[in-house]
Amino acid sequence: MAGNIVVDELDRLIHERIRLGIVSALAANESLPFADLRDILGTTDGNLSVHARKLEDAGYVRVTKGFEDRKPRTEYSLTAKGRRAFEAYLGQMEQILSAAREALEKT
Repeated sequence: MAGNIVVDELDRLIHERIRLGIVSALAANESLPFADLRDILGTTDGNLSVHARKLEDAGYVRVTKGFEDRKPRTEYSLTAKGRRAFEAYLGQMEQILSAAREALEKT
């Protein structure tokens, strides 16, 4: 029932659009380089950097920096903590959607 779902309990860190995109893309891939992640999300370098840093600070995303052909390369991957948080978030969203569908069917 919709009254039992507390939307305020959603992980606000993941819920923001760009961060949700980052976590979703990383859940579907073992890792992604910065440029690929930026292109997948259709965002700017600065925007991706800011949001990825928040996820990194929370321990949801691992950042690996190195060089490839003498060019800097930044690679992102989802941590075990990030995967658990994303799975919990998806479970909460599924409950919200299910309750909304039930409410619509009653009208």
